[in-house]
Amino acid sequence: MAQPFLSIVIPAYNEEARIAQTLDTVAAYAGSRDYSWEVVVADDGSVDGTAALVEAAASEHSEIRLVRLAHGGKGSAVRAGMLEARGEFRFLADADLSMPIEQVERFLPPQLVDFEVAIGSREAPGSRRIGEPSSRHAMGRAYNGMVRLLAVPGLSDTQCGFKCFAAGAAEALFPLQRAVGFGFDVEVLFLARRMGMRIHEVPIDWYFREGSKVKPVRDSFLMLRDLLSVRWNHARGRYGDLQSVSRPSGSAATAAEETGDKRDKSG
Repeated sequence: MAQPFLSIVIPAYNEEARIAQTLDTVAAYAGSRDYSWEVVVADDGSVDGTAALVEAAASEHSEIRLVRLAHGGKGSAVRAGMLEARGEFRFLADADLSMPIEQVERFLPPQLVDFEVAIGSREAPGSRRIGEPSSRHAMGRAYNGMVRLLAVPGLSDTQCGFKCFAAGAAEALFPLQRAVGFGFDVEVLFLARRMGMRIHEVPIDWYFREGSKVKPVRDSFLMLRDLLSVRWNHARGRYGDLQSVSRPSGSAATAAEETGDKRDKSG
């Protein structure tokens, strides 16, 4: 089977209220593009109708696949989805589509080249936050300050749920991921930085959606725990010798020259 140009990985936990609309929106958009694509929904042990709705969408669109998982946390679902994906580029998207799916093009050649990891940013110049409560914003900025101090300096928004990985980067990073909760973002970006991967921040429009699974007090504590665990695991050598891992050769560095061929659906 030919490798798709783009994989869209959606972690989901009890998302029956919106997953059908999300998949319709994603399939309609991706189907209008001139590249091959797939959607991988990593169901994190949902106890509602999420899996059944994904299967219904998959019956209409062969590009959609469901990965059933025991409940383990968002991080574990992301890891499973990324390792199941086959695309040349693997785009992580939250199920609420708080970033309009059309903006995925900002993460892909020809708009973006020469990268291994591209992260959506709600803080980079040109980005917009729409409808976000000030308390939620303040919480995010406080956590990002700790992230920059302890793990990944220089990145203004590590927690945005929209990120793109070149295939080689995904295959190098996600087998090493240990965090299973919301702190997985920082761990993956820490590993990418240690491996010398090129990381770009991409400004996006981000719309606050009701129904977030984040619990501010509980999850702030858990994310801090995960942040400290990253430093602990690295100090104990639990990720191996990251400096010996060569930068993934990849499509992203040369994709601007090959875009015409890679976006041919006939693959």
